[in-house]
Amino acid sequence: MKKELLDSGNWLGGLQWLMYIFVNTVVVPITVGAAYNLSQAEVVSMMQFSFILGGIVCVFEAVFGHKRSIMSGPSGLWWGVILAITSISAAQGIPLEVVGGSLTVGVIISSILTIIIGVTGIGFYLEKLFNSSVMGVFMFLFGVSLCITFFEGMLGLSGQSGDAKIDLGISSLSIIIAIFVLIITIKAPNKIAQYSMLIGIVIGWPLFALLFNPESQLGGGVATTIDLHLFPLGEPAWNIGIIITAVITGVLNLTKQYGSIKGSNFLYEGQEPTNAEYRNSFVITGVSGIASGILGLVPFSPFVSSIGFLQQTGVIRRMPFIFGSIMFFIMGIIPPIGYFFTLLPLSIGSAVLFVSYVQLFGSSMDWFKEVNINTLNLYRVGLPLFIGLILMTMPASAFETLPSYIRPLISNGLLMGTILSILLENTIKWDKFGLPQKI
Repeated sequence: MKKELLDSGNWLGGLQWLMYIFVNTVVVPITVGAAYNLSQAEVVSMMQFSFILGGIVCVFEAVFGHKRSIMSGPSGLWWGVILAITSISAAQGIPLEVVGGSLTVGVIISSILTIIIGVTGIGFYLEKLFNSSVMGVFMFLFGVSLCITFFEGMLGLSGQSGDAKIDLGISSLSIIIAIFVLIITIKAPNKIAQYSMLIGIVIGWPLFALLFNPESQLGGGVATTIDLHLFPLGEPAWNIGIIITAVITGVLNLTKQYGSIKGSNFLYEGQEPTNAEYRNSFVITGVSGIASGILGLVPFSPFVSSIGFLQQTGVIRRMPFIFGSIMFFIMGIIPPIGYFFTLLPLSIGSAVLFVSYVQLFGSSMDWFKEVNINTLNLYRVGLPLFIGLILMTMPASAFETLPSYIRPLISNGLLMGTILSILLENTIKWDKFGLPQKI
């Protein structure tokens, strides 16, 4: 243990993991707090507990759960659905406290179901539904959805209204940093390339500070204490439509759990996840989901995007990941440290993450290579991919004629593409059509 503590590679890798986890977490409680008109004290509390819970969950997953270097953080699916439900329900005249309280109940119910799936071991067998074709579709659509989000962040559009304009200054610097990180990743020796994301942030952050006026993502001054706010989004309430949508979201979010664990198998050759590891991972996710509901946080789940990060850096050892997770936890329990890192410009963080997430294209291709594709059965891949991409490009207004309780799900291209792929792969024997030809 002493040798590992003295290993500079573990600390540098841990610092890079810290940046990765932080950038993927920091904006989530801020946007949720803004949607519910929360006070700065409540938003600060949500931020701090996002750091604390995130650090704990990451360490528990690495030691007791899936035992891999896979970040657990606020689920992008949950985040999108929560914001969509909040916006739609507010437009319908439902009080925000009822919306938030009903979401809390739905999150807790879905988390209990996740624990049951973990304890009973059902999750290990449900994993069989995710064959190579489903994983390829999921990886591709997930990479596209993430790259859209972070490319908007590079252009200075994150969190802006629909008529927002590209900020030329911020976008120019972000693109330069992204190109710089890409060059290091491709051209530099492995000992340097594995820290390309950290190098990009260390150079991009000061440049941004010199050229622009960096502000904390929280606004205001430095917090000095940790204040506990239970049910900040609203006391438990019972709006059946919102609760059902939340429960369905929780069940569908399990696809990300499968995607992150099974999708990283090629990085951990000869270490297939066991039934116990699947079971423990689901239990940890479920328990953290209950805590998230009580604290008003977006529920946590393993990040599929960690695969792209691992591919880019080549650092798959658990110790740097555990170091980074512990540092992230410390950011939560020592408010001034956490506040300092909220000064990291989202455009710079988005730039380095964009480069990492492009790696998911390679992951999807690796899965597709295991699928027999020909002119007759190409629909097994083409239909879910094209429909998912089409849904991603459609404006939110196009779905306003649909019932409000299914609108967030139907409008989600990643979810609908993945669900369609699962249905097609498990109801039709595609390999019987045409002559197999590898793509």
